[in-house]
Formats: sequence, C-alpha cells, structure tokens
Amino acid sequence: MTSGAPRSARGTERRAEILRAALEVIAERGYRGASLAAVAERVALTPQGLLHHFPTKEALLVAVLAERDQWDAVPGTGWRLELLGQLVEYNAMRPGIVQTFSALLGESVTEGHPAREFFTERYEAVRANMAQVLRSEYGERLPSGLTPERAAPLLVAVMDGLQYQWLLAPESVDMPAAFRDFLTLLGEDGDKGEG
Repeated sequence: MTSGAPRSARGTERRAEILRAALEVIAERGYRGASLAAVAERVALTPQGLLHHFPTKEALLVAVLAERDQWDAVPGTGWRLELLGQLVEYNAMRPGIVQTFSALLGESVTEGHPAREFFTERYEAVRANMAQVLRSEYGERLPSGLTPERAAPLLVAVMDGLQYQWLLAPESVDMPAAFRDFLTLLGEDGDKGEG
C-alpha cells in the first residue's frame, strides 16, 4: 500500500519536469514548431513514455497553460490594483514565460488551435476577476464614469499589450512603470480640465 505513494510522488515530479521542458521547447520553437519528441528528449523519455503522461500534444499544451496560470493566478477577491502592479513587475523578471504565453496567445486566435478554447475561457474569467478588483477599488463607477465591467477589458488589454511591447523592445518599454502610469490614469476623474 505504501509503495503506491512514492510512485505517485515520482509521477507528480515527472509530470512537473515534463511541463517545464514543454514550456522551454514551446518558448524556443512556438507551439506549431514544438514536437513531443523534443520534449521527451529533454526529460530523457521516449515519445511513447511521454504519451503515458500526456496522451496528445494538445493535452500537453493545455497542461502547460494551466500550470502557468497557477503561478500567477489572480483570485476574484482580496486583490488590489497595486498588487496587479506587483504581478507586472514579477512578469518583467521572467521574459521566457511571458514570451511563451504571448506566442501561444497569438497563435490561439487561429481557427482550430488547441489553445483557443483555453484562452477564450481564461479571458472570460480574467475580465470578471478584474471587474471585481476594480469594483473593490472604486465601487460601481470609476472616476471616469465607466463601470467596472466596461473598464475590465481595458485593464486586461493594457496588461497584455504592455507585455508585447516590452518583449519587442525591453530597453524602450518599462512595463512596470507604464502599468503604474495606467493605474494613475484609471483613477483620474474624466471631468478634470473641463469647464
């Protein structure tokens, strides 16, 4: 009976090792250029051995994305806007992860991509969570007059758009500073300077 527990722990460790290797391979080659054989080679498995843990390339991709989201999951309650700024700072320290996520996101907009459903559902949840964060900060209306639901997609777009700009020109785009600037704009009254 106890012999099953170590095997399970080894299986969990092996699975985590495979996910890290898959993330590296996808970061280097993109999803379409990544192969199960390349991932298997990185973890000293045969392709058949890899299929024991992940039956398809698509299953491996979705597991990689889910694992990545676990690292910086934003719960629906308890977060404040300044903590989102810390998340942006954290992302600036891990360009490989950000690049992989961004590349997969870009690829997922094509019809039939295996990550399309994942990202569609993820963004629906993220927008809802960001609306809650904005509501806890500003109430039912932001200083500009927008509702949290109307502002949430803008917040998400800024976070993701800054990542793309930073990846393309890290020496020109200070992602954390730009996000702090956006938070300043978000909190400004839309009527300032009028009248």
